[in-house]
Amino acid sequence: MGLRGGGIADGPVLLLGGRSEIGLEVARRLAPGRVVILAARRSGELAEAGAAVLAAGATAVHCVEFDADDTASHPALLEKLAAEHGGLGVTVLAFGVLGDQARAEQDPAHALAVVHTDFVAQISVLTTLANLLRTQGSGQIVVFSSVAGVRVRRANYVYGSAKAGLDGFAGGLADALHGSGVHLLLVRTGFVIGRMTEGMDPAPFSSTPDQVAVAVVNGLRRRAGRVWCPRILQPVFFVMRLLPQAVWRRMPR
Repeated sequence: MGLRGGGIADGPVLLLGGRSEIGLEVARRLAPGRVVILAARRSGELAEAGAAVLAAGATAVHCVEFDADDTASHPALLEKLAAEHGGLGVTVLAFGVLGDQARAEQDPAHALAVVHTDFVAQISVLTTLANLLRTQGSGQIVVFSSVAGVRVRRANYVYGSAKAGLDGFAGGLADALHGSGVHLLLVRTGFVIGRMTEGMDPAPFSSTPDQVAVAVVNGLRRRAGRVWCPRILQPVFFVMRLLPQAVWRRMPR
């Protein structure tokens, strides 16, 4: 597989987390002239999402069953999809949960469930995918980190710690993939206004799924290693890292 204009890899787009608002916005922008694969639980209910991607110009949309927490199923699924479609172009990991911080502090099972989905399951997918794409010699991977993991806060430390682990793992994997023809884009977002954060007060420098998708596609075109959305968060968190711990522990979400 080669590169399309602007540095985006040719081939199918695989969205792991086929209901994700951000993921679907990315898929719509990458759809023209491509096959798009939407992978999620209850894949039979993805008809509306599939229709939106088709309307955006996809040549075909396939909806497949994917359970992020069932890590044992990941290798067979990814290998099957790569074989059926002659390889993978851009794979977007858009699955994850916020969890309930208060509950997680009292219920170890809930804390483990958040970390399993947001960190362990991501490692499973990324390791399998990296091996497949190394053999293929091409492809791009999009990983969503968060400013919550740049410096973990008291207000959401369970979710934040999972994102911190994912951020570190993805950064190391990107270095391991250097020179292989495979490109990993790590996306650090702030508060994103959407279904996942419905009912929550927006944090400063919030963004929308549409804005994040634009940043992702631009990052893929440039073959960037990391993008922040919005960009102002990068200097803001440079300063945040310098705050004394006594101040930091009182920071809100």
